[in-house]
Amino acid sequence: MRVRAAVTLLLLWTSVARAQEEAPPTTATPATPAPVASAAPDVAARVDDLARQLGDAQARLDRQAAELRALRADLDAQRDAHAAFRVGRLAVTLFGFVQADGVVYSSASVDEVNPSTGAPLNETRFLIRRARLRADIDYGYVAGALEFDGNTVAGPVARITNAEVSGCWPRCNSGGDRPPLIMATMGLLRIPFGFEVQEKDYVRLFLERSTMARAFFPGEYDLGARLQGGWRWLRWQAAAMNGHPPGDKQFALVDPTASKDFLGRFGADAHPHRRVAIAGGVSGLWGTGFSRGTSSTKDTIVWRDANADGQVDVTEIVGVVGQPATASRTFSRYALGVDLRVAVELPRVGPLTAYGEVTWATNLDRAVYVADPIATGRDLRELGWYVAVMQQLGRWCAVGVRFDRYDPDADARQQVGANLVPRDKTFSTIGVVAAAMVQPYGRLSIEWDHSWNALAVDVTGAPATLGGDVVTLRGQVVF
Repeated sequence: MRVRAAVTLLLLWTSVARAQEEAPPTTATPATPAPVASAAPDVAARVDDLARQLGDAQARLDRQAAELRALRADLDAQRDAHAAFRVGRLAVTLFGFVQADGVVYSSASVDEVNPSTGAPLNETRFLIRRARLRADIDYGYVAGALEFDGNTVAGPVARITNAEVSGCWPRCNSGGDRPPLIMATMGLLRIPFGFEVQEKDYVRLFLERSTMARAFFPGEYDLGARLQGGWRWLRWQAAAMNGHPPGDKQFALVDPTASKDFLGRFGADAHPHRRVAIAGGVSGLWGTGFSRGTSSTKDTIVWRDANADGQVDVTEIVGVVGQPATASRTFSRYALGVDLRVAVELPRVGPLTAYGEVTWATNLDRAVYVADPIATGRDLRELGWYVAVMQQLGRWCAVGVRFDRYDPDADARQQVGANLVPRDKTFSTIGVVAAAMVQPYGRLSIEWDHSWNALAVDVTGAPATLGGDVVTLRGQVVF
């Protein structure tokens, strides 16, 4: 109030001074009443105009103050959701969340086991998808994090998902989502590639990441060292990593080669308008994969009961020549990705967010259709992309739609008669999700996913593209 009063007095004083300057100079001859009469209404009109401007400015300030109070309430709620305590300059923040799933329906579910692995093929079940406990430590220029995960996806599992130590300048905790100018980190880190891989699991509206992300970066974390930072709206990350995340089907969290994967992302996070946010970036990866060799085998004799009479005939005895050992070999792999997302705050509804990502890669698949160019005799070119739209409906509900497509081998061919023709090996999925939320503490979501798998076969054994449907219910709580 004191500031507004001072501003008002200053504006009135300026108006009076201008009026006096514009008035005719005084002389010995008495001034005629005509100039004085014309100056007084002019000053009054200017005062009224300034009063209207002050009123408009006050209304804008009141609206902005209300928005700031709402934003502060949301930030306070998110801060209170974490249990934090401080000892001197050492700040420790404890955080956790649980995601419990119930697969209501799955068209691929069968009451049987996989004959080769013994794993059950039933997918209609209840499970703990993620149960995380995390501690973040901040000591000014030094920070650390330790996160544990428990789940029952493939039986009861407890493991470390994130463990890192960092050094920062100017300080690790710069406030809000703004990163420090430079931050060096080593340990088990989130992979700095694209948007979806780095999106937090409890923030993401869709239950799981796209097929592309799960193929290229299974597990989202890897062992290595990373440099990252930001200045104003610019963001940058660069890392050297082992190249074998926890979900790697060959070498999970171990590195069979001395070569490392070098990857990073350069992007921007801008707010051109108070209701609009735009973020995006370009990511790249260059690394080395590993193809396991084979052991030597001895000469053996095999009996094949060709006539199925249960008797050994001389013609049914076949000799198999032993094979020499083959050495393990390495191969190069690459990736280039682009991501973009736009969020618009719609009045009385909530934010509308549209985002997407595309990645071109070579020999990078480590989980869905594992790439081994040594075994296939050629490089495997891969392409994956997705687009998604989400709409917040007030504070209590949100809906979203996402379509993703992943081709693990763009050069695949198959023999049809005398001709060698291209073969489609793509995976495609459309997902629709609706969630009821109690921010920031809990969420109840239901998602329907319809997928197309071009690697399926029909009843005759011929290659075919078949669809599948899955309906999943998820409850999430953050503490």
